[in-house]
Amino acid sequence: MNTLTDRYLTATLRSVPAQRREEIATELRAAIADMVEDRAGAGQDPATAEREVLTELGPPDRLAARYTDRVLHLIGPTYYLIWWNLLRRLLTYIPALVAVVVGVVEAATGSPAGAIGAGISAGIQTTAQIAFWTTLVFAVLERTRAPLDLPAWTPDQLPAVPVERDLRLTDTCASVAMLVLFGGFLVVQHFSSWFTGGDDRNVPLLDPTLWRSWLPVLLAVLLLGAAFEVVKYRVGRWTWPLFGARLALDLAFALPVVWLLHTERLLNPELVRRVDWLGEDGNLTTLGTVAIAGTAGIILWGLVEAGIKTRRATR
Repeated sequence: MNTLTDRYLTATLRSVPAQRREEIATELRAAIADMVEDRAGAGQDPATAEREVLTELGPPDRLAARYTDRVLHLIGPTYYLIWWNLLRRLLTYIPALVAVVVGVVEAATGSPAGAIGAGISAGIQTTAQIAFWTTLVFAVLERTRAPLDLPAWTPDQLPAVPVERDLRLTDTCASVAMLVLFGGFLVVQHFSSWFTGGDDRNVPLLDPTLWRSWLPVLLAVLLLGAAFEVVKYRVGRWTWPLFGARLALDLAFALPVVWLLHTERLLNPELVRRVDWLGEDGNLTTLGTVAIAGTAGIILWGLVEAGIKTRRATR
């Protein structure tokens, strides 16, 4: 025979272990027959009743999974929250850290032009690897039902009520990104600028001898500035100690830059010789004066704004 019931049983038993097929076939055939008989006894056409019964039982593969207690999801409710919390924590820091390390190594080994692309590529690959392997481990745990023996949840694990913040995460991210980009520029310009010598040799914008003195200091100040932005966000609002730290960082960066500009030691002397306009009388001094005024204006504006926010937040 090749009735709908026969076809349904065949499709169902295909996903059932061989040793259980006869038992399940007998039980399922009897259950279907009883349900069809009940509907036919109520006056329904037997063929229509059979079709409706099979429709209500659902897809054969799903019914077979119920009989064999087989899961039909990748990560079930038992492990889902553990999987999600772990995956989120791993993806928060590791891909970005790998991207920065690869980018810095690429720039330091003589390929600054491709450093950003290499860093982004490494970050994407790390994200994919973390997501794949973490999910695979939890999928195996789900199917083997391996106990994790994790401590039971208690109310002591509830997080504290967050304090009201005056600082936004987007502003913090933008500030950190600007500091990182500026620090990257200081490094990259030494290896790849838009000026080249007669032998196609790269001509850095800044005096290369500054790498033995002020440029490492400026990079360190920029790194501390990025850390300051993170600390400020964690505090949640401006305070006078934070304002003092901001003042110290701004002065630590601005004073060396202003002094180098005033003494005409910031730009690469070879660059000055190659650019005719810079070599003309007074132009380099004028450029330095404008740059000093711009630097002082930016620093002063930032400190005034920070002072106003601090005074408002500490009232």
